[in-house]
Amino acid sequence: MITKIEICNTATFGTMTTSINDLKKLNFFFGANGTGKTTISKVIADPSLFPECNLTWEEGIAKETLVYNLDFVMRNFDQKIPGVFTLGEQEVDASEKIANAKTDLDKLNGEIKALINTLQGDNGNGGKKDELSQLETTYAERFWSAKQRHEKKLAGGLRGYMGSKKDFKDKVLNESISNKAELRPLEELETKAATVFSDTLVQVQNIPTIQPQRLLTLENASILGKRVIGKEDVDIAAMIKKLGNSDWVRQGLSYYQANNGVCPFCQQKTNESFAQSLNEYFDETFEQDSAEINVLIKDYTTESERIQQQVQAIINLHSEFVDGERIEDAKKLLDSKVTVNLQRLDHKKKEASQVIELDSLQSVLNDIVELIAAANAKIDEHNTTVRNIASEKRKLTEQIWRYIIEELKNDITDYNTHKTYLSATIESLQKQLQIKNENKSALESTLQELEKQNVSIQHTIDGINNLLASFGFTSFQMARGSDDRTYKLVRANGSDAQDTLSEGEKNFVTFLYFYYLLKGSHDESGMNADKVVVFDDPVSSLDSDVLFVVSTLIRELYEDICQNKGTIKQLFVLTHNVYFHKEVTYNSKRPKDKLLKDESFWLIKKRGDYSFVEQQEQNPIKTSYELLWEEVRAKPEQRNNATIQNTLRRILENYFKLLGGIPLNELYTYFEGDDRIRCKDLCSWVNDGSHSGGILSDEYYSMPDDTTVERYLQVFKEIFEQCNHTTHFNMMMGIDHDTGQEEETDNEQA
Repeated sequence: MITKIEICNTATFGTMTTSINDLKKLNFFFGANGTGKTTISKVIADPSLFPECNLTWEEGIAKETLVYNLDFVMRNFDQKIPGVFTLGEQEVDASEKIANAKTDLDKLNGEIKALINTLQGDNGNGGKKDELSQLETTYAERFWSAKQRHEKKLAGGLRGYMGSKKDFKDKVLNESISNKAELRPLEELETKAATVFSDTLVQVQNIPTIQPQRLLTLENASILGKRVIGKEDVDIAAMIKKLGNSDWVRQGLSYYQANNGVCPFCQQKTNESFAQSLNEYFDETFEQDSAEINVLIKDYTTESERIQQQVQAIINLHSEFVDGERIEDAKKLLDSKVTVNLQRLDHKKKEASQVIELDSLQSVLNDIVELIAAANAKIDEHNTTVRNIASEKRKLTEQIWRYIIEELKNDITDYNTHKTYLSATIESLQKQLQIKNENKSALESTLQELEKQNVSIQHTIDGINNLLASFGFTSFQMARGSDDRTYKLVRANGSDAQDTLSEGEKNFVTFLYFYYLLKGSHDESGMNADKVVVFDDPVSSLDSDVLFVVSTLIRELYEDICQNKGTIKQLFVLTHNVYFHKEVTYNSKRPKDKLLKDESFWLIKKRGDYSFVEQQEQNPIKTSYELLWEEVRAKPEQRNNATIQNTLRRILENYFKLLGGIPLNELYTYFEGDDRIRCKDLCSWVNDGSHSGGILSDEYYSMPDDTTVERYLQVFKEIFEQCNHTTHFNMMMGIDHDTGQEEETDNEQA
């Protein structure tokens, strides 16, 4: 069933969405031509053609829609009319089988609907699934209250689960299954947590120790105690040895060689034997020892710098585990000794014949190594403590969760009980739904086979022809088409009647065709599919006798619809014809000025260029005379000034001429003086309105303004007063006889 229709920016409906809510099984719409009735029927027929319009279906399940409107007439009144497969009245046994199968199918659909409703509610947001969702939410809140009570003092143990209620709930449930920790008092847990979860307790990296062995080895190099001098069996060796100036001679050698054999001291040219003696004195052994001194100096410098940098890096750590004062003193001593030793090495390099001894670094380096070892011992002790704290944290965390699940014990038990019940119920409902849907598919297949075996388009032909004949349409009838799946309209002599039918005949036979389509299908199967039916002005071009027949046939559908029998689940009737509306809406069971529970009434109107729809609390159409008075009662902003002249004329003619025997042109005789002139003026004005608007007068016609209309409405009222018919005027205008105030509800016609 359609529960709401939304129309926007389509035909005469404006950009503001028109919502037709609270639709019932029977829905009656009344509106003049051009107000938008057919737009509504087209939206129901195929909402996909109207992107800004929408249909809302009960339970979100759309049903087949069959719409009788001008589109249907034009689409089906063709040379080949599609056949309608129906079940003939004579197939009693088949009809009974199909009826029973349809009853079983409807019952099964009802059971499926009930199961779905129980499982997830009407809109998919209720039922047992919603109960389960609510259960999860409720107990997540209850469990969360424990977090809120303890998050300040036990936060360390709850870390990782304090940002999500769902995560906290899942953790509580998991711990309730697996936690075997000892249950401890809350005070004890809070005291331990203050220490164990302190942020200052972290593991510390050990301080890298120094490796001084190579440096200590270098300071004892043998070259330091060796006098590096030249060869002693050279002729100049005796003098050099006597003077002990080997280093001085070596230094002068470089100047001698650079001065091209001229002595740098006496400025005299020497002979070749002297140069040879110098070169022989400083032989290969001398050069090797000198090179060893250079390597020693380089290695000692590199190693000492490495040790110094390592010690400085330790000082820069400012570690609480290092004796900072002692290691800084040791570093100063180390630096001073290294400086002295480097100076001595440089002296050895310049005077290789000298024996030197370096200050030993053994003691100061041992002190530094011991300081590092002591610091690392403290660090190891600290890290052992931290590792134990990590274990304590795990232990304490387990104890905290043990306390919480004990605190929530009753809630956890209640949750598990309800969760087990709901989960089992949901699983059972889903299994039942699966079985019933399988049964439904099997039953639908059976029903389709029964329909295929027993339906025929001939039953529809016979039914339509009988109705045509019974209402005097004997000049034509319906017959089978050439392919036995279509119809054609023929005369009594067999000739084609399709192109010679009157508008009324064409509309009536098309209506009967549609009426039988409601009971059947264009296919051998499918006649039992649920559907929503729309009649949009089905009595156009029909005389009063046929109008009565059409309204009677439509009314015959109501009882089955309201009692959920048959395949039609909802009906819409839209019309502009007052008499048809009165006939098609007639129901002797309807209370006075009220509606039945399965019906709704609507008025479709236009204000300016746009249509709007108003729901009514009672059947709004009583008589055409009442409709005329409704226009008079309308507020100025809702009144149609273009038609008010004709409306006043018709009221005056209906009431005074037809009922009171007073011609319209004699009403002025009830007035005197200026009032008589005003009455004549009104009668002339309303008569003018009845003739205006034709082809010849359009260019001269001017719609009256609100001031003119109000002036003539006052004269209109005075006519009833002067003719002693004030009571009737008040009744039709809804004016209370005692108070003179307009009533809020409609009044009955006199």
